[in-house]
Amino acid sequence: MSLSSHDPIWQEVVQAVDARCRQEKIPMLGPQKVTRLVELVKESKPNVVVEVGTAIGYSGLWIAMALRELGQGRLLTFEMDPARVAEARRNFERAGISDLVTQYQGDARELLREVRGPFDLLFLDGGFTNYYPCFLACRQQLRDGALLVADNALLLLDGSKPAPARDAFPVELAGSALNW
Repeated sequence: MSLSSHDPIWQEVVQAVDARCRQEKIPMLGPQKVTRLVELVKESKPNVVVEVGTAIGYSGLWIAMALRELGQGRLLTFEMDPARVAEARRNFERAGISDLVTQYQGDARELLREVRGPFDLLFLDGGFTNYYPCFLACRQQLRDGALLVADNALLLLDGSKPAPARDAFPVELAGSALNW
């Protein structure tokens, strides 16, 4: 039997990670946004997904499972905090998807310069001030037509949302019921 998002062990790990994130106020996408992220992964059928901001692996669990279900692809995920890297590694291993995940510990703005692409999907989900530097660090590695997904990219410091420049590039706003 192949592992899928219907696998009870994977579901158990995702539920535990979700609960820990909520309890410890560790930022995560949450069910609404991760559902859309999984749809985007499955629609784009990437060979290489880059995630900046692993935390303890919530999004990475979903991305890797989507890749498993597609039967292709790898996740390269970047996180600064050594304790979170270790916890994410344990979560990936427990969920049975660690063979699809390569973790990098350190400053993604620097590490992305050293990793070779091409990258098919770039998911920015760590420190907002790092989004643009991380994009610049790997933009030469993005294949033509690569997908860029950035969580909360249109939030201003006061929490308001600016009007997106829809004529310049496609923008999709996704809400979340999470308190943070």
